[in-house]
Amino acid sequence: MIDLIRPVHCACLAFLVCLGSMAMAQEPTNFLVILCDDLGYSDLGCYGSEIDTPQLDAIAASGRRHSQFYNTARCWPTRGALLTGYYAQQIRRDTVPGVKSGGQGQRPSWAKLIPERLASYGYHSYHSGKWHVDGLPTKNGFEKSYSLQDHDRHFAPKNHTLDDKPLPAITAQEDYYSSTHIASMAIDQLRYHQTSHPGKPFFSYVAFTAPHFPLQAPKELVEKYKARYRVGWDQIRRERWAKMQTLGLGGSVQKPSLVESQVGPPYDFPEAMEKLGSDEVNRPVPWDSLGDTQREFQANKMAVHAAMIDSMDTQIGRIFDFLKADPMRWENTLVMFLSDNGASAEIMVRGDGHNPQSTPGAADSYLCLGPGWSSVSNTPFRRHKTWVHEGGIATPMIVHWPARVHAAFEPIASPGHVVDVAPTILQIAANQIAANQTPVINEPGTGPSLSGQSLVPQWTGPNGNSEPLERRVLWWQHEGNRALRDGDWKIVASGKKAPWELYDLANDRSETINLANDRPQVLEGLVKKWNALTDLFAAQATAVEGTMPDELPDELKE
Repeated sequence: MIDLIRPVHCACLAFLVCLGSMAMAQEPTNFLVILCDDLGYSDLGCYGSEIDTPQLDAIAASGRRHSQFYNTARCWPTRGALLTGYYAQQIRRDTVPGVKSGGQGQRPSWAKLIPERLASYGYHSYHSGKWHVDGLPTKNGFEKSYSLQDHDRHFAPKNHTLDDKPLPAITAQEDYYSSTHIASMAIDQLRYHQTSHPGKPFFSYVAFTAPHFPLQAPKELVEKYKARYRVGWDQIRRERWAKMQTLGLGGSVQKPSLVESQVGPPYDFPEAMEKLGSDEVNRPVPWDSLGDTQREFQANKMAVHAAMIDSMDTQIGRIFDFLKADPMRWENTLVMFLSDNGASAEIMVRGDGHNPQSTPGAADSYLCLGPGWSSVSNTPFRRHKTWVHEGGIATPMIVHWPARVHAAFEPIASPGHVVDVAPTILQIAANQIAANQTPVINEPGTGPSLSGQSLVPQWTGPNGNSEPLERRVLWWQHEGNRALRDGDWKIVASGKKAPWELYDLANDRSETINLANDRPQVLEGLVKKWNALTDLFAAQATAVEGTMPDELPDELKE
């Protein structure tokens, strides 16, 4: 059988075999999951960027990087999938016909979040940053939560909560920046844990809103990058691709995808273009075709994007420094860093509007990255956030776990997905319980088996070498954009009425050579699998409790 949604108890057995007789460190493993917002695949230094990210680069150098890790192409579906271990459609957190779903969808009772499942293993869980999941953090297993629910203001949010109770709006005169405050609250929670639960393990979920629009960042950091991007997006994209190859990230990518100059934002907001003025550009046209003021305007936007990432990296370093104060704690903390979707081509104006006289990155500005720079951030891949071509779904994934993961230059090339985060964490926690206890990862009869699988074999193979996962099927659907990956074959379509495309990712991960007409039998087989999974997930999302379908369709059995 293709390894698609293997029942967790089977994956757990494989995990235990992987560990063999090797003893874990005396202290139980802590978990720190850091999720950022709208970061592109190449936006970190260790993935090819010119942006300063020394903290993340350092844990990548002493840990592992994934080169083929995936999200769902959008914010709330990724967060639901990451925190539950299910595809978003299975749990009504992306659109399913016939049931309230998508961004307003309510999870079935069986789709519990990681903290609820970890509690039985003695863990205490904490959340700081963006939420964008149904329900409230403290009602879903988090002991402490700082929730930044205002996604339109990085400097003076009007809507944020502490332990699900409203906080006063931040005034423009107060010293507040989203990344700084999210990190500070995460550190406060860890300090509370250290005092209130000594010797107990923790799960910390830190969800930065950076570098999501509006592009806003501390002025001194924006100034640091302003001159860097005047060479334009064409040149920066070439530089990133050259650096990526030196970092071992060029495998299966013969060359970067062509920039699709007629593909603009996924949503059309003509009134936003009027507010932003003639220097805004909603297509990734050649840099040389822009006028002088347009180039300055665009270069300044990317400078703010870079400043947001630089600032986030610094704040992540503060969390690391707190954990490193206790060397044993740092040794036994598993850190995972990733992004919720690819960089965004969106252009809109929300919140307090946009002041065209404002300095780049200031609180009264409202700018978006747009398709020109998004094509750079997603180097070397096609398309952007919301699309399920590689540019919309490929994320950096850094893993650091000193007690178990040895450093390696070569990235892990086996495909992984955000649905793998929950089963990985739960299996590590389950392995630490007493021998006479039974792991309770999925209560019998309450829901389907988790869709993900443990990533630990990829991280901790013999002599530190990663063990490739068995061939598996991965599935996507968002706003009519559809994809399925089976081994190295991938089908993808842009929109409900668009024809399927077929790519051989082993040789063409940048999706430049469409083989749909050349390999019709392969295409037909993959489309049947996509349809079968779509029907299964819809049935699970709409099933009456206790009648949960969990059997793989015939199309997925071999």
